[in-house]
Amino acid sequence: MAIERWKPRLVGRRPPFRGLGRMEQDMEETFDRWFRGWPRWETETLGWAPDVDVVDRKEEVVLRADLPGLTEKDIQLTFQDGNLTIRGERKEEKEAKEEDYYCSERWYGSFSRTLALPAGVETEKISATFKDGVLEVHLPKTKKAEGKKIEIKAA
Repeated sequence: MAIERWKPRLVGRRPPFRGLGRMEQDMEETFDRWFRGWPRWETETLGWAPDVDVVDRKEEVVLRADLPGLTEKDIQLTFQDGNLTIRGERKEEKEAKEEDYYCSERWYGSFSRTLALPAGVETEKISATFKDGVLEVHLPKTKKAEGKKIEIKAA
């Protein structure tokens, strides 16, 4: 057995984390290519946008959007080219005064959320209600889109 003098491994070599920046960039490009064609729910603002739930029922699709602090007058609902767009504007002021305390806050912002509707929705029969800060949109399905249950038989 021979004894060798110890030599540090990193002398004259590249730092171990040098390639991580390039690897991160490659991963981002890969995911961008992967998700490029997927449908998106887009918002026109980087700030506030409402939370939206979509429920697919047998006879209709129900969309619920949480819009706290708004009234039905603050909201616009439009349908065009197979897309349903919810637009609105939120304005709110809050002021509190006490003996040694003063607080004044303002919130302002508009939002827009566009959702691609599934095929088979009867656009003429779309209805919407607004109650307690929740917008509920009913999108009735056509008879063809309701589907059919298929029974499975044992062989």
